[in-house]
Amino acid sequence: MRDNKISSHKTAVMTIDAPQVAVHKPARSLPGIHVLAKPMGPICDIKCDYCFYLEKRALFDSDERYRMPDEVLARYIDGYVAAQPTPVVEFVWHGGEPTLIGLDFFRKVIESQRPHRGRKQIRNSLQTNGMRLDDEWCAFLKENGFLVGISLDGPQEIHDAYRKDRHGRGTFERVMAGVRLLQKHGVDFNVLACVARQTAQRPLEVYRFFRAAGIKYIQFTPIVERQPDPSTQKIGLWLAKPASLTTPEPNTTVTPWTVEPEAYGDFLVAILEEWVRKDVGDIFVMNFEWALNAWIGNGSPVCIFSRQCGRAVALEHNGDVYACDHYVYPEYALGNVLKDDLGQMVQRSVDSGFGPHKETTLPRYCRECEVLEACWGGCPKHRFATAPTGEPGLHYLCPGYKKFFRHIRKYLRAMTTLLENGLPVSYVMQAIDAPLVISRGKAGGSSAAAK
Repeated sequence: MRDNKISSHKTAVMTIDAPQVAVHKPARSLPGIHVLAKPMGPICDIKCDYCFYLEKRALFDSDERYRMPDEVLARYIDGYVAAQPTPVVEFVWHGGEPTLIGLDFFRKVIESQRPHRGRKQIRNSLQTNGMRLDDEWCAFLKENGFLVGISLDGPQEIHDAYRKDRHGRGTFERVMAGVRLLQKHGVDFNVLACVARQTAQRPLEVYRFFRAAGIKYIQFTPIVERQPDPSTQKIGLWLAKPASLTTPEPNTTVTPWTVEPEAYGDFLVAILEEWVRKDVGDIFVMNFEWALNAWIGNGSPVCIFSRQCGRAVALEHNGDVYACDHYVYPEYALGNVLKDDLGQMVQRSVDSGFGPHKETTLPRYCRECEVLEACWGGCPKHRFATAPTGEPGLHYLCPGYKKFFRHIRKYLRAMTTLLENGLPVSYVMQAIDAPLVISRGKAGGSSAAAK
């Protein structure tokens, strides 16, 4: 966690097993919307075993060029700024592989955003496999303040097991060349590491690789995919459709690369135990940050662990908008930015029940769970398991989530105590093996000493 501080006048002796302390929840703010834009649609220059998006080409004509036209870009930028109620508008460029559209497209992005910068704070993020990054790309990204997400699963053997190019060759060396260029140019970036079945067996090897590579910001994403549904194969969509919003899923067989539930929990726990002893305040694991946010009452910053969803939509290259990146199927289409208002499309999705169903359809097993507010049942796409009580609609990863969220609570209690006393959460490392005395300093501040 970052060393954020909350002003406080408390005194405490803090240990890892300290009781929970009271925290003040922030005032409720107007909810924003989030758009995942795909300027090249479902086109990529590599073919990952676990990719769920390249099949979406079946939704378009066979002669489709898969490039976002200037008209769509202009209407999207203007419409997104107008529809976003928050002071910050975060543009997220995703894929497929967005760098395939070329650097000139992103120069147009900056120019099209320029008229809006006086009344809104504009930010840009780019999620990429890093294969096409060069000095020109990195200089542009640095100059224009892009935050870059790099898809990198770990050391070469682990990364190349699933992330191969279209000729079956590993991509690790080319991705790492992109990482080194980002570091050379001082571009802010984080790593999105997918955790597949075999990856989950080697947590510390993965984590220590990132640390040795000088990577400071990491997000671990579990791979969960079901085997194909016959109904989707008929229209060329080969992966299983998301879990139904209203009826139990008959198809619960997962792909060979899908991570096993408890193994994913063990993976996070193993990394947490090393991180909390050595790297708090130096390396930032987003999964742990999300848990702390939920614990102190801020709610999760990611939709999968939010109480409700529905305000995070996907924009295809042709302007089509879908209710969610995981629900890009005809029945979840909301409209097109060339003729429909983006804000109204999002609101229609929420009003239809797409977002609230995440909470209202929770099995009783979830509603009575001690860590409910940490996960809120997870992403509806993966609620295809059956609860021990026999209820349908349980998240596939529930046993792993529960193991992780139970385990991290003792550390979250300690970190909350530090925040309440205006101290860096990195002090938690001193409290692992001995109590940490927290007392007010003479000048009215707080001080700490290991005891």
